Amino acid sequence: PAQPSASARMNKQQAPASTKSRDIVVAEGRKAARRASPIVIITINYKTMINSAVALAVLLGSYCGAPVKAQEDTPAGVVTSSKLNIHVPNTLTKPGGYEHREALFGIPPYGGSIAQNMYYAADTLCDFNTIDTHAGYPIRAKDEETGVMLPWQSPYILMLDRGGCTFVQKVRNAQRVGAAGVVIADNTCLCSAGDQCHSDPGTDCEEREPIMADDGSGSDISIPSFLMFKQDADLVKAEVMANHPVRLEMSWALPNPDDRVEYELWTTPTDIVSRDFQENFKEAAVALGKRAYFTPQMYIYDGIRSGCQGIDGENDCYNLCTNNGRYCATDPDNDLDRGISGADVVQESLRRMCIWEKYGADDGVGEQWWDYVNEFLFRCNTEEYFSSKQCVKDAMKHSGVNPKLIDQCMEGAGGLEADVVNTSLEKQLESKDKSGVVILPAMYVNRVSIRGSLEFPVVFKAICSGYASGTIPSVCATCSGCSDQKACISNGYCGSKKAEESVSKMNMVYAMAGMILVFIIVSIIQHRRYQSQMQAQVKGIIAEYMPLESDQNQNQETAVSEEDGQFT
Repeated sequence: PAQPSASARMNKQQAPASTKSRDIVVAEGRKAARRASPIVIITINYKTMINSAVALAVLLGSYCGAPVKAQEDTPAGVVTSSKLNIHVPNTLTKPGGYEHREALFGIPPYGGSIAQNMYYAADTLCDFNTIDTHAGYPIRAKDEETGVMLPWQSPYILMLDRGGCTFVQKVRNAQRVGAAGVVIADNTCLCSAGDQCHSDPGTDCEEREPIMADDGSGSDISIPSFLMFKQDADLVKAEVMANHPVRLEMSWALPNPDDRVEYELWTTPTDIVSRDFQENFKEAAVALGKRAYFTPQMYIYDGIRSGCQGIDGENDCYNLCTNNGRYCATDPDNDLDRGISGADVVQESLRRMCIWEKYGADDGVGEQWWDYVNEFLFRCNTEEYFSSKQCVKDAMKHSGVNPKLIDQCMEGAGGLEADVVNTSLEKQLESKDKSGVVILPAMYVNRVSIRGSLEFPVVFKAICSGYASGTIPSVCATCSGCSDQKACISNGYCGSKKAEESVSKMNMVYAMAGMILVFIIVSIIQHRRYQSQMQAQVKGIIAEYMPLESDQNQNQETAVSEEDGQFT
């Protein structure tokens, strides 16, 4: 009788969090204790407590990067993007490559590969201060001056032993000593390997294979890493410890069946890790247009499977769920009495699903969806305004979304009240089970899980690597190799191209200056030639008049002579 109604559970401010409501619960419990025997009361309270504890543990067990186990096996339809193989010696080469597991941290070069010589550190590499790059296998020549074995020659792939510390710590230390990639050799057999794997004395096999998960500090790791199972790692270690060179290749390829790439993001409205991506990737989505189809996926929990709906159909998970415990989400602030509730998260998830259905499902771009997410994060992403209807309407108004259309979509799917099936949320639960999501947020490109940090360059390059040969969009050809891809998409050219254009302009200026200089020189030469010709003409004219003057002078002299002769 003291439980709040379904509508009250939708909002923490209306939930029974006050002292008065707690007193009612205690009072009702005491009345029931008086009416029934102690044994029966203890049994009922114990079962209720266990159910609530289990449900809360399931729902609160993951948030913002912690593992979220969706199902035990890799789901059908999800493709493995990486490949691990050995080229030297050829006796260890496998046609299909070695079975392995990718790390959930680091930045793989999608569409590329790393093929280098491999060194075996014969160490766990847990303590950076004790790492000796002059040790390990194969044995190398000694330095003539120091007499110490030569260090690992970069670039190289480093094999480490599992155990002693987290995967992240091992790979970080390997990165710090110059490794281009890391292969961690498993030290325990999987029980499923059977006779193919031989465990060390006193070591039992593992029922479940290890997950190379991020411990929460792996954002600084940029190199990729794999886990190689023990039965294969033992063969490789034996080869390299026999001082034989081993050349190993780590490659990543996305399926590229046609001229359109499909990519999807699994997240929640309160996810902090994917916020930067959601705020900045709109320009890329618009530039790719219909050549890339985006699907935003909202991660919610099946409340019935998690035990949040009791036998009587009531919500046993307080305000974490809607629809009487059918659809649930984790509490983002881990405070059930105040702040944003799990039910608020479910409601916002459904709203974003409807916005995508109405504004993005047709073309796969969904400009209004991106705009709404940005407006919501800017205006409503606080404890006070997260569930505010007015704030949500303002966000829709500024993003060009029709609030009435979205409300009709949410109610038409079944709403969030009472014990009613919501068709949109049910489809989302089915998609979640098929996806095999183990970490939030999660990005898939052509059904391949993208490893590493959820950053603009990583996702954009992965998308551009997913096109069939000869069908790459111009924006990928121009910007995928650019250092600042976002600026390249905005400007329409890469920074290096701009520099080339600047160089071309400078060359043109120099060329024009050179032409002007040549013109001046030619003009001077022509001017001097003209002056020389003028002088020659003047001299010629003068030369023509000089004989006449000479004749006149002679005649004058002759006349004088005759006169002189007469006087004589």
